[in-house]
Amino acid sequence: MPISVERLDPAHYRRTPWKNGGGELVIIAAGGGDGWGAGGIAWHFGRTQIVAAGPFSDLSGFERLQVVIKGRGLVLVTPTGEIDLRSPFRPQRYDGGTPIMTRLDDGPVEVINLIAARSAFDIALGVCGAGETVTLAPGEHIVYAAAVGAVIELAGQSYTLAEDHGVRVGADAETPVKVVAGRALVGSIIPKTA
Repeated sequence: MPISVERLDPAHYRRTPWKNGGGELVIIAAGGGDGWGAGGIAWHFGRTQIVAAGPFSDLSGFERLQVVIKGRGLVLVTPTGEIDLRSPFRPQRYDGGTPIMTRLDDGPVEVINLIAARSAFDIALGVCGAGETVTLAPGEHIVYAAAVGAVIELAGQSYTLAEDHGVRVGADAETPVKVVAGRALVGSIIPKTA
């Protein structure tokens, strides 16, 4: 199975202020291209804290997947209703251009975002517990230990991931990854074919 595996270590994550000035984004992994701001980001997998109610930045043209990994009670209020992120480890999908105000029903939370240019990528974000296996499609994937450590098996190798560590996987063919212990998030970024 032709794959590449790169370890992701918090010492190398990039930190950038939110566009709305309300906090900081920790970029765990990203891909370049035509994207927002001077960073030229076409997709990113990132972590951030939400400590107060406020607006989300306008990311029109981008698809967003978000999951709470610490805390609980996050609600995203839109002009047409609510996006319920009250319970941790239940990813939700929404349009990056949707006007959003956050509401915190039970104090600050920490979230993972997977955001990508809709015209170029299909994205998915799943939660895998101990004993579960997921098959990675051809594309790029982030396997990340968000709130607890994890042990995974990938292409005949075992990887021990401390909390806030992961691996970036480039797969040219379907590739199974098994979570042996702990829990991992699996973010998938699949280029769209022309």
